[in-house]
Amino acid sequence: MTVLGPSLAPYIRSSRTLKKYVTPVAHWYADLMGYRKMGLKYDDLQVEENPQVQRALGRLTPRETYERSYRFKIASNCDLHHKSLPKEQWSKPEDDKRYLQPHILNVIKEEEERFTWDTMTVQRK
Repeated sequence: MTVLGPSLAPYIRSSRTLKKYVTPVAHWYADLMGYRKMGLKYDDLQVEENPQVQRALGRLTPRETYERSYRFKIASNCDLHHKSLPKEQWSKPEDDKRYLQPHILNVIKEEEERFTWDTMTVQRK
C-alpha cells in the first residue's frame, strides 16, 4: 500500500459500464464530503505527516504553495465561524484537479529507484 492508498480507478475507467454506474456515486460522495464547501481541493486533504507528502509539498511551485495556504486560511476561517462559504465561492468539481498526486508519485518512484540502486550487488565476471 502506498501513500495514496489502494485504487480501483484504473479498473473502473477501463470498463465502460462500470464507469457509467460509479461516476455519479463518486461525484455524489465528493459533494457529501464537504471539503469543496470550504474552498478546498481533494489533495489538500492529504496527510502531511507522511515523509513522501512532505517531499512532494516541497516540490510545489510558489504559486501552488500560496494557493494551498490561502485555501487553508479560508477553510480555517469557515471552521472558526461554523459556516460554509457562499455557494459561488465553493470549489468547482472541474477545478478540483489532483495537483499534488503527480509529485507524490514521483517521490515514491524515486524512493523505489534509490532502494533498487542501494540494494544492488556487483558481481565480477
